[in-house]
Amino acid sequence: MPDVTDSTSVLLLAANDWVPNNPYLPVLIYRQIFIPDESAVQTAQQLFEKNGWPAQWVDGIYPYHHYHSNAHEVLAVARGDALLMLGGPEGQEVAVRGGDIVLLPAGTGHCNLRSSDDFTVVGAYPPDQQFDLCRGAPTQQMLDAIAKAPFPHRDPVYGNAGPLTDYWIKI
Repeated sequence: MPDVTDSTSVLLLAANDWVPNNPYLPVLIYRQIFIPDESAVQTAQQLFEKNGWPAQWVDGIYPYHHYHSNAHEVLAVARGDALLMLGGPEGQEVAVRGGDIVLLPAGTGHCNLRSSDDFTVVGAYPPDQQFDLCRGAPTQQMLDAIAKAPFPHRDPVYGNAGPLTDYWIKI
């Protein structure tokens, strides 16, 4: 397991077009957390489970802009590479590759612009958070859900320490 001092990118994204993003919590991109080998899916699942973020699926990332109004989401790139658009249309392009992990606060737009054929992601959410799939402008109820999404108790990569505890501030 790398030290917390390893490279982590922090992106605070403002509302963009119809995508609300999260006005208080930044996206965190953890670089090269694990080796993207044949056991990478299991490695990512075990890492998330150990830190209280139950892994819920293994797949890719949708090729259209969307966000989740009621859940924070963490994505581990187990294999391959991709160019993601974070923050909605005209948002920020972010390249990811096997071993990277992306933590998206509730409301953050994300879309797979292009990816390798072997691109594989493990997705997880904090306990008791079931994601919705939003592809349009948020209602006031959805904005309220984003603001009230339960705060994670642990960083999905480092547990009780780490970038989540440094950059995500309870409001």
